[in-house]
Amino acid sequence: MSTRRALAFSFLDRYSALLLSIVASMAVARLLTPAELGVFSVSMVFIMFISAMRDLGAGQYLVQEKELTPDRISATWTVLVGTGALMAVIVLAAAYPVAAFFHEPRMVPIMWVISLNFAVNPLGSMTYAWLMREMRFDALAMMRFSASVAGSITSVLLAWRGFGPISLAWGNLASTLVNAAVSLRFRPAHFGWRLGTKDLRRVVSFGGRISATSVVLNIGAGAPEFMLGKLQNLSAAGLYSRGNGLAAMFQKLVLDATVTVAMPLLAKEHRESGRIGEPLVRALTYVTALGWSFFAGIALLGYPLVRLLYGWQWDQSVPLMRWLALGMSIGLPAALCPQALTAIGRAGQILRASLTVLVIQVLCIGAGASHSLQGAGIGFCAAQCLALPVWARICARQFEVPWAALVRGLLRSIGVAAFTSLAPLAILLWVGDRPDRNLAAVIGAGGAGLAAFVLAVHLFKHPIGEELAWLAGKLPWRRTKQES
Repeated sequence: MSTRRALAFSFLDRYSALLLSIVASMAVARLLTPAELGVFSVSMVFIMFISAMRDLGAGQYLVQEKELTPDRISATWTVLVGTGALMAVIVLAAAYPVAAFFHEPRMVPIMWVISLNFAVNPLGSMTYAWLMREMRFDALAMMRFSASVAGSITSVLLAWRGFGPISLAWGNLASTLVNAAVSLRFRPAHFGWRLGTKDLRRVVSFGGRISATSVVLNIGAGAPEFMLGKLQNLSAAGLYSRGNGLAAMFQKLVLDATVTVAMPLLAKEHRESGRIGEPLVRALTYVTALGWSFFAGIALLGYPLVRLLYGWQWDQSVPLMRWLALGMSIGLPAALCPQALTAIGRAGQILRASLTVLVIQVLCIGAGASHSLQGAGIGFCAAQCLALPVWARICARQFEVPWAALVRGLLRSIGVAAFTSLAPLAILLWVGDRPDRNLAAVIGAGGAGLAAFVLAVHLFKHPIGEELAWLAGKLPWRRTKQES
């Protein structure tokens, strides 16, 4: 499968799942209170802390391993099954202590339901990793879309019936079960179901470092809600979760799809040529043009977006969301560094950098969260400013980075984002920061911003223009015209 075709399937998959997620979030935000959402969010923070160890990085080992023998496949399956069962037991055992720590008994059944995910997850994880290795993004799209449909429907229906925050836990389990069921269709026949211990050390040696890195990254991601839930209250954690969800939508819109393709693609490039600097810089140039434009847009459209998607009761999350958008913009140039390092097998370097960044985040965000909800957002921005040089230095040591090309690309991305932001800014100056007609404001600013983005790409001669031209050529009416 070509890179462009792979990206097309990856983006189609992510956008369809995102649409479902947005619709489900809109419904759930109106059915659950900030405090109820906070109960689930803080419960999931603890799950995130340990979920990175659910496969000991075995899936990523399967993607990057150059010589995949039957023994190594069996060892990978053994790791997935063993760690899945162990994580399920740990979550079950931790339910009461975690609930007691937050004085919130509703966390116990939520964690019990979530624990079942770990037992089922290996069925889908093995096939998922194989499809990633083979860049079968059409099959991956089918797996994820089916899972998203099941999870969204289950969560909304149960919340509507008054089940409260546990509705989201049951939706999570439904998603995992459907993903596992669909994965059986694509599981290769030569994988089999035999558990094996030969080459187990090889799998764990690579995957253990990857998992340790994932634990560190998950702690950093979940630390704000965890600290707000303890230092402030669960409503503050719920508001942070909702504000962060909107700011992090770029990750769901673009970054997740890009990373899904980038990691196996960079790994393949490294196996074949040994160099990944140029494709990495090109990917970062694309990501920053889209990301900086997106973050500027949602910062400007904060109130109409939040009111349209979640309702007026979430207004308090808007100032926080703007700080988070700024912080994510600062950290964006380093967004693909962990994947690039994984592609060349530098798991130890990722772990060391991640530990450094974790300490920075916990200190900065903790200091802010002890004062207020917005303080946590300001702390997040400060942490991103300090973390960016850490990743840049590690990447510079590990592979040749064409710095001149990177600087040129980032400057063009800044120009594109600045020009694009003029459109939503003009709309808001006309209708106000808190317009009466939120839908009209969002559609007007979004449409004007999209047109401005396309124009800016041509004005600044940004490389992403080549991809836009390729996509335009694939439109049905353009293809019909060319054929005639």
